[in-house]
Amino acid sequence: MKITEAGKNDLAPLRKLFLEERKRTFSWLDTSEFQLEDFDKQTQGEFVLTAFINDIPAGFISIWMPNNFIHHLYVDHKHQGKNIGTELLKAANEKAAFPLTLKCLEQNTKAVEFYLKKGFIEKGKGESPNGTYILFQLNREIT
Repeated sequence: MKITEAGKNDLAPLRKLFLEERKRTFSWLDTSEFQLEDFDKQTQGEFVLTAFINDIPAGFISIWMPNNFIHHLYVDHKHQGKNIGTELLKAANEKAAFPLTLKCLEQNTKAVEFYLKKGFIEKGKGESPNGTYILFQLNREIT
């Protein structure tokens, strides 16, 4: 696996990965409104790192650097359970300052468990149009 900053050639496969995994992850929402272009809109101005397996994007993390806020972390379902998410978080640790924060929908229990396992702590909860979210914070490097 190789992790590098996303380039223009990565955009098409990242759009597809983002769309497919959002539909798979947020099954309780109306996913018919999700579009390929959402990736461009939702990562605009963010620092994006891509994990490659055999030169094919297998996951990505996007960070809003002014706030050290992880906006998105997605791994292709075919590659989940292979430490790609962990390695993307470690790479984010090298680029952004602590504390790192993120919001995760409470109903996304797989992601909630992942972040807790990685050392994120719950700092609060809030409401969004898609349901209750947990504000997570990470204060240390992931090992």
